[in-house]
Amino acid sequence: MAAKKALIAISSYNDVFYSDGAKTGVFVVEAMHPYDAFTEKGIEVDFVSESGTFGYDEHSLASDFLNGKDLKAYEDKSSGFCKGINSVKKPNEVNAEDYSIFFASAGHATLFDYPTAKGLQDLASKIYQNGGVVAAVCHGPAIFENLKDLDTGKYLIEGKVITGFTNIGEVMLKVDDIMRQKSLKSVEDIAKLRGAKYLAPIGPWDDYSITDGRLVTGVNPASAHSTAVRAMEAVKGFQV
Repeated sequence: MAAKKALIAISSYNDVFYSDGAKTGVFVVEAMHPYDAFTEKGIEVDFVSESGTFGYDEHSLASDFLNGKDLKAYEDKSSGFCKGINSVKKPNEVNAEDYSIFFASAGHATLFDYPTAKGLQDLASKIYQNGGVVAAVCHGPAIFENLKDLDTGKYLIEGKVITGFTNIGEVMLKVDDIMRQKSLKSVEDIAKLRGAKYLAPIGPWDDYSITDGRLVTGVNPASAHSTAVRAMEAVKGFQV
């Protein structure tokens, strides 16, 4: 069968986070690479955020992360990606039944709003209940802190295997102290809190993603594409 549409969740949080005064927000390639992977396979994509607004993580605009064709797509306001993300919807403007994939993109911003984003969580839970796939990359698994499986009443990741941005990665980015000051949980913290088994790559910047049934997770920006490919592979009957 053909996959239904994919819904990419993005953070609404866009405020100063880094020690240099830069803002966090949507990490560009962690939304763009899934968008590209889905649309290349003919899957229509919508973007959704809790408030229907977003801003970009300023560090994600650096040339280390955004370059080549990705930079061109970001700068071209008529590109499919720009038109899509700039048409971001609120949760009450989309119907869960229209989607076979819920993909939680990231940026440290998600640590602020995903854990309490009831609208996004409701969509993800319903898509999963309908037989769809829930995927998350990097800090996107922050949504799992309070995301429930509607059929069992348990936390969706309880007893499952996940990955996501590593604690050592937070230290390397020198944001671990900032996270503690702001009482933000890491992905590893959330996995432990909700009874999931957390797996880490050999290196924190490796392309690493894993699948556990209809739950797919990836560890960092380099893993956004492979996480999206795994999400499509996990859709029953859909050939990637």
